[in-house]
Amino acid sequence: MIRILIADDHPVVRTGLRAMLAGEPDLEVVGEAGTPQEAVFLAQQLSPELVLMDLRFGEEATGADATRQIRAQEAAPYVLVLTNYDTDGDILGAVEAGASGYLLKDAPPQELLAAIRAAASGESALAPAVAARLLSRLRSPAVSLSAREIDVLGKVADGASNGEIAAALFISEATVKSHLVHVFSKLDVTSRTAAVARARSLGILP
Repeated sequence: MIRILIADDHPVVRTGLRAMLAGEPDLEVVGEAGTPQEAVFLAQQLSPELVLMDLRFGEEATGADATRQIRAQEAAPYVLVLTNYDTDGDILGAVEAGASGYLLKDAPPQELLAAIRAAASGESALAPAVAARLLSRLRSPAVSLSAREIDVLGKVADGASNGEIAAALFISEATVKSHLVHVFSKLDVTSRTAAVARARSLGILP
């Protein structure tokens, strides 16, 4: 029996997933979490084999951060990301955080069930489009930004100042500036506006 924790901030999504999984004799939903913090806590308390993790919870909280914390736990469950977002930054951030798989919410039910069973057994479970994106990034190392660099650039795209970025990501302003220097260098640009435009043209940002 594969014990599953569902982490998603939309009750309708959690209910739908629970209903779908209820028909599978080898799958059992042991809990639901509506926030990343709740997901980390319940993963510790309920000892699931797998956490189905959304990637975006509200404005600031992210499933990638929760995934990293869950995977650091003793006897950590595997994490399968199930989300609507497929930008390079989202995918890279989740994989770097320790996710075993990455699936989009428009995936057919049978594909999701197969991914759940694969991820729970320690195998990689990537949607074909996601796998193609990762391969593309590996083939273009010159414009490969780290997950944190993409986080910073994403905040820049939202119009945030260095101080606001530092507060949102819990890092210092000096660290923000350092990340931006690296981003400018990798993208071969000299301004924040140009960096955002270049990242969007490369598919790094939506």
